Order: sequence, then C-alpha cells, then structure tokens
Amino acid sequence: MFCKVYGADVFGLESRIIQIEADVNDGLPVFDMVGFLASAVKEARERVRIALRNVGVRFPAKRITVNLSPAGLRKEGTSFDLSIAAALLTAFGQLPEEAVRDVLFVGELGLDGSVRGVRGVLAMILEGQRAGIRKFIIPSDNASEGGLLPGLQVYGVNNLREVLMLLRGEERRTPIAPCPLPDEADPPIQEDFQEITGQDHVKRAAEIAVSGRHNLLMIGPPGSGKTMLARRIPGIMPPMDRKERLELTRIYSICGLLQPENPLMAVRPFRSPHHTITATALTGGGRIPTPGEITLASKGVLFLDELPEFSRSALEALRQPLEEGKVTVARVGYSCEYPTDCMFVAAMNPCRCGYYPDRDRCRCTVGDIRRYLAKISEPLLDRMDLCVETGIPDFGLYERAGESSRQIRERVQRAARIQAERYRQEEISWNSELTGQLMEKYCPMGAGERRYLEQIYRDKGCSMRQLMRLIRVSRTIADMEACQQIQERHITEAVCFRSISRKYWGE
Repeated sequence: MFCKVYGADVFGLESRIIQIEADVNDGLPVFDMVGFLASAVKEARERVRIALRNVGVRFPAKRITVNLSPAGLRKEGTSFDLSIAAALLTAFGQLPEEAVRDVLFVGELGLDGSVRGVRGVLAMILEGQRAGIRKFIIPSDNASEGGLLPGLQVYGVNNLREVLMLLRGEERRTPIAPCPLPDEADPPIQEDFQEITGQDHVKRAAEIAVSGRHNLLMIGPPGSGKTMLARRIPGIMPPMDRKERLELTRIYSICGLLQPENPLMAVRPFRSPHHTITATALTGGGRIPTPGEITLASKGVLFLDELPEFSRSALEALRQPLEEGKVTVARVGYSCEYPTDCMFVAAMNPCRCGYYPDRDRCRCTVGDIRRYLAKISEPLLDRMDLCVETGIPDFGLYERAGESSRQIRERVQRAARIQAERYRQEEISWNSELTGQLMEKYCPMGAGERRYLEQIYRDKGCSMRQLMRLIRVSRTIADMEACQQIQERHITEAVCFRSISRKYWGE
C-alpha cells in the first residue's frame, strides 16, 4: 500500500515542505529510507520502529520503503519523525488516507512514543500556510508557537497514541486556541536614560542614531558610561509592529531561543557577544547553516563592547552585512541569506590602558596607541555614521537628571513616523537605507547647503561613502526638527558627530 503525507524542516532561515512517501509491498522484510538524508534523519528509522512497537503497532513482514521528496535536497534534523510515523501508520492501514490528506506533521519521537518539541515550528507552519495547508499536528511543547497564527487548525500532541485517536476520530480534540499578535504597544523600559548623569552630547548622538537607524561608535575612558548608555538604547527605539514581531519570532523559533511561556518576541533584542566570538558565530554559517549574532539582533541592537579586542576577521566580516543589510553564506552545496536589519553600536577605549589623550594617566607609548587604534580598519570606521567621545562625568551619586527614556522615545517615534510616511512607496523604512538615487528625491537642499557639502568633501578628504552617510544623518536631524529641507545647521551637527574620529585616526 502506498501513502503520502507532508513534513517540514528548516534550512538557514527558510522552511521547506517535504513529501513523505511510504510504500509497503511483498518482498524480503526490510525497512529502507531514501532521499538524501543526513545522519539525524537516517536514525529516525530506529526511533520510529521502536516508538510504533511501544504503542502496539507491529511492523508487517514486508518490504517497507520511505522516500523523502524532493530527493535532491539534503534533509536535516529530527522534525520528520512524526511525519514518517504517520505515513507508515497509513500505509499499514492503521489510519484512513483521508485523515492524513493535506495535514502537516512535525515532531521528534522518543522510543516510548512520546512526541518532543523541535526548532522552527512557527516557520514550518508559515510555510505550510503558504502552500495551502490548513491542518497541522505539532508537539505540545511547541503549542504556544502554533497559537500565534489564527485561522489554522493546529493540534498539539504528547504521544503517538494521541495522534492515532485524533486521526481516527476516537477523541474529539479542539485545535490550539489562537493567540493573535496583540496590537502595537510600548514595551516596558527596564533601564532608563534618566539614570545616566551628564553626557548630554552622547545622549543626543544616541537619539539621532535611533531616529534614523544609524550606526554609532562611542570612544572614551573606562567608566565613562559607554556600556551603560548602549544598554538603554533599545528602550528608546519605537515599538515593533505586528510584521516585525512575527519575523523576529520566526528567527528565534528557528534558532531554538523561544521561551515556551513567552513565545512572542515583543521587545527589541539587544545582543552583546563576547570579544572571543568567531567570524562565523557573528555573521552565521557553519556545517549546518545557523544564523549569527548580527541576525539575532535584527530589529534591535548589536553591541560590540571593547571593539578592538575582537578578532580582525570577525570585525572585517561585518563590513558587507552592515552595508547591504543582509549576509550571504555560501558553501559548497548550499547558499543561505540572513537578514542583518539591526542597529550597530560599538564602544571602545582610545588605548589599551584607556586614558589617552590624558597623558597624566595614560601609560601607553605612541606606538602602543597607534597599534591599538589600527585594529579598527578605515573601511569599518567608514560604516559608523556617528562617532562620539565620552568623558568621565561629574560626581552625582544617586542623582537622576535629564530626560527619561520614555520622553526620548516619543521624539524618536515622531521622526520614525515621518520616515514611514515618506518612504511608504519605497522598499525602505529608515534614512540609513537611502541609496544614491533616493537621496536626490528625498534629501532636498539649497545651493548654499550643496556648496557647504562640497567644501567639506574637499577640505576633509571624505570618501563618497562618508559623504553619503553624512547626508543620511543630516536627513535624520532634519526629520527630528520636522524640516522638509536639509539646512546647513543639520549638516554641521552631522559633521560634528563624525569628526571626532579624526582626533584618533586622523593624520
């Protein structure tokens, strides 16, 4: 007897619908599985055999063949266990064919017949929905993910017995109650900008960076509040809309980072990897393609503290993703594309001891300082839209001064709404994504401002990349003031927030 059901797996950040075909015919008793299978999928043969036996299903003394189609795609992971078992149960006559038609099965099997959770269930359901499937059987461990998409019949099961009873109609079971994504709401603020004493110019730079999704570099002595400020940046970012939350949740589901009690990613991520991280862990890849830290920071902040301490290969691997908003991992036999839609924030000391240019405290030689700063290449420095110097604040123990994160976020949201309205017909959302063609359309300026930019280009020796980033930041500052046209004061402020790098890396 022949039977076909649907299963799914994830590869990179994409899910694939796989047809599981089972055939039972006369011949020597054998159980074969084919279809370009990885080791974890090949081992499903023994898991399925013992799990079926332990729930009272005996294998007939026939030739049994299971094919995972299309055969040209390599199958990875343990998500096919339940779909293989369902195909065999139907081929053995234990289940009616109508019961498994247009049903997607996902789950790993234990030897006792239990159904265990797997990664990427949300991505699989989304892909099944696009393929026209409306009924899904998933592990109860992943039931919270299944409830995020209303309009589908999603059933959570704990073991194979429940699958048999459900599909035979012996038990009336209601689908997982839909838990639609809530409306956009302000996320709670855990760490407040009001806790930072002084550093008004640094707060201003952070506000500009968040308002246009620009990259930010902070340089200053230890204890000047660089890390403290960076950790408060997510609190002033606009709340995510429904599409962003679902996309971020899908990424974290594939990576197995979702919490069962809180399956929806409602707060923008803040990723701060240690400086020993490798280039592959930062950008993604590996034998089995896995997203890196820059992808896990999508819709949020990627923060690299002590920037020069990271390996040269890891830092240089960031250059193209920061420019293009995506990273393509190409290996022999596969190619994956990961989004890098995040705000990049970095912090560093000006020298190894941290106190340059204060020569009264700095213990480094001129050569030491040059070698330390040389760890940050000019091309990577070019990709930092704002560079700001932090100083040791005045004494103010337990003093709360300045604006709160909520007040700053209200201004950021106003600038974000201006950009959303301006770019509603384009494929971008933020000023940092402006291309050369779009700049001509959306960055109007007078003849005086053009002459000012030309003077900066000639006198400062800027590259075209630096000049374009300068215009983008100027556009953001103008949006923060609700100005349609870029004024000279906007360009001047953008230059001030970028020129500090010449103090350290200048001629």
